[in-house]
This record gives sequence, structure tokens and C-alpha cells, in this order.
Amino acid sequence: MTRQAITLIGGGLVGALLAQLLARRGFAVEVFEKRPDPRRVGFSGGRSINLALAERGLQALRTAGLGDDVMQRAVMMRGRMVHPREGASGLQRYGVDDSEVIWSVSRGGLNMLLLDAAEAAGVKLHFGQSLLAADLDARHVTLADEHGNQRQHDAAVVIGADGAGSALRTAMNDYLPLGIRVEPLGHGYKELEIPHAAGPNRFAIEPNALHIWPRGGYMCIALPNTEGSFTVTLFLPAHDKHPSFDTLPDAATAAAFFREDFPDLLPLIPRFAEDYDSHPVGSLSTLYLDRWHIDGRALLIGDAAHAIVPFHGQGMNCGFEDTVVLADLLAESGSDTGDAFAEFQRIRQPNADAIAAMALENYIEMRDSVADPRYLAKRDLGARLAERAPKHFMARYRMVTFTHLPYAYAYERGRAQDQLLEQLLRGSTSANDVQLDTAVKTLEATLPPLPQLRHG
Repeated sequence: MTRQAITLIGGGLVGALLAQLLARRGFAVEVFEKRPDPRRVGFSGGRSINLALAERGLQALRTAGLGDDVMQRAVMMRGRMVHPREGASGLQRYGVDDSEVIWSVSRGGLNMLLLDAAEAAGVKLHFGQSLLAADLDARHVTLADEHGNQRQHDAAVVIGADGAGSALRTAMNDYLPLGIRVEPLGHGYKELEIPHAAGPNRFAIEPNALHIWPRGGYMCIALPNTEGSFTVTLFLPAHDKHPSFDTLPDAATAAAFFREDFPDLLPLIPRFAEDYDSHPVGSLSTLYLDRWHIDGRALLIGDAAHAIVPFHGQGMNCGFEDTVVLADLLAESGSDTGDAFAEFQRIRQPNADAIAAMALENYIEMRDSVADPRYLAKRDLGARLAERAPKHFMARYRMVTFTHLPYAYAYERGRAQDQLLEQLLRGSTSANDVQLDTAVKTLEATLPPLPQLRHG
């Protein structure tokens, strides 16, 4: 028996996956996406072309029956390959071994795969349809195509998966204030490319790593693509200081800056001038809402509810985790979407707040701490404690990236563990200065065992 009809605004990654999961649970789902169908016109949109897929997102894809298909299109990243100003590059592993890695995936390829899966599950997809208004009392939405032609669509239950600039969020806020707070990071980003190399290797630098050039208040990163290229992202302050995007307005000034600060990276980007001058500067902000839903009529999910900065690689993973929680709640709730929406916010909002905070902290870690002796000493001591007392210590990054422990738990446990590491090191910059047996006893006396919930 078909359950009630659900209207989804947004056919990106989160919207397409949610649509498929709901359709598989018997809901009649229609999706309205403002962009054209990427499967017909090619993928575009000016956003990062590859993303980091971790265990949370992968588990959601497994739930949808898509895990194997996605993994065939992914490149493994074992850790951070750190390229300092001086000295040799070095790999900082994310996990203990190759069972704990993240994966670089193409945004466009993944979106198209998810749209195919949604369509195969019976979802009706409508492209080139922008949301103009949502009448939550009359329970219909008004949409317009690329020519401005308008239509109304009955929408007793509407879910916004339309990203950080959500049109449904605007309409909901006009109806009932949602308590919107946007906190700009003050930094922006611009994308460049290392093309694939000639010859059988294809990759110009180590393929199985996320590359970082940390420079204190700014950095470059590079993620591998399956065909051998790398997507390079430059993160800089937006204004008011040098370097910033204000002081590097064009390729000529930027190239001089790269020759000074990223001399090993610049020769790998042969189209630097063209990329720099043609690619826009993206903005970075964190979005907080007091209210994610209006009773059982309208709900926001993914970036539409809790957009975060990208420095923990968890935006997509968090959104995918949202979809499984919501689909399960709606399937259990019958016709009472109000209870399901309220429970969804109750479960997910503390976790969204926690990963937002950790993403902001990770920016400082990536651009600054990865080359800092104090950070490296804590990292080394944490690894030793995790090996000696795995039931009591797991690095926060591993909790976030390789388990299903709630983000909120990982955040609080990570803070407690960091305080303990500070206490054990007592200002030292070498883990060798800590007596390990004593440290393990202190750990086990100070912190309770970790929950049993671990991988997969």
C-alpha cells in the first residue's frame, strides 16, 4: 500500500538519496530541482567537484543498496599528506590501517547515480523547477520553470533538501520565524586543478592521500579524482589582510604569491592563470536554526537546516546520515509526520551543532596544527594510548570518521581526551616524555570505556 505523498524540494545529493529511501518505504515522492537534469546536460553548479566519503555516508549508501556502486567510483585516501614550507612531505594517517580510510568521490557522478536510483525506485523527478512560494496553510507550493512559467503543486508534506541557500527555508521563515543565524567564516575558497599526468601512473602526486599545504592562516588542499587529476582548493581570508582574495584579485598577483608560498604546487597547475581568473571565490559560513520544521507540514534537512564549513569532510556524510534517520522515523510514524519531524530535530540537532563546531576547529588544525610540535606530540601520545587501551581511547577524528557514534558524543569525548593529553604531556612536545603505563592507568581511572558501537 502506498503511503502518503511527500514533496521534496532539491534533487542534489541529500534530496536524491532521501527520495530513494522514502520511495523504498512506500511513500509517493516527487522531487523538484531548480537545475536542469545533470544526466542530460552534464553536471555543473560551481561547487566542489569531489567530496570526502566516510563511514557515516557510506553506511547510508549501503542502506540504499548503493554502497558497491559508489565504491567503484571512489579513490582511497589513507591520510593527510602534509607539505610544509620546509622539509620533506609526510603522511599523517587518518586511522590505524587501511580499514580506516576515507574516499574521494565525484559530486557530479554521485548525484547522477543517486538520481538514477531514485527514479528506479519510483520517484517522480522534475528539473528546471524553482520554488517561488510555499503556502503552508493551503498546502501547496508554487514553482517556475526556466522561462518563468508558473505552476502550483499540492504539497501536504514538503521537505527542503535545497541546500544552504534553501528557498523553502525562506518561505518557512516568512510563515513562522525559524531563528536563523548565519556565521560567516571570513575566509573564502577558489578551485584549481592538477591535471592527470602522462604515462601509466596518471597521478602527478601520491594518489591515496588528501594533500595539505598548511601555511598558518591559510592553506591549499588537493583531493584525487579517479581519472588521475586532483581538485585543488585554495582557502584564504576574504578581506582585510594579506594574503586574502582582496589582495590577490587576479592570476598575476596570485601566481607571484604561489611562487613564494607554494613553490612545489604551482608547477603542477599548468592552467593556473585560466583557472584562477575564471573560477569564482566561494563563501564559507555555518548555519544554525532554532526550528527545523513547522509541525508536520514542512521540514528542512541537510545543508538547508545545518550547513557547515567543509574542513572535517562531513557535510555530505552528515546529510546522508540525516536521510536514514528521517526515512526510518517517517516509516514508523504512519500519518503523524509532526511527531516524526519533531523527533528528527531532537535527535539530529545536537549532532549537527557538534559537527559544525568540530569542522571549525578542524580548519585551524589543518592550516596550522598539522605542523605544530605540540599538536604532533598529542597526536603521537593519543595513538599510543589507543593501541594500549582501545576500549578507553579513540582519537576524535576516528570517532567522527570511522564509527557511527553520535557526533555530539564524539565532540564531548574528544574534549575530555584532549584535556587528559594536555595533563599527561605537561607542556612537553614529545610523547616519549610520558610514562605509558602510568598514562594508561590515569586514562582508565579518568574516562569510562567507549561505547561498543564501532565500525560499519
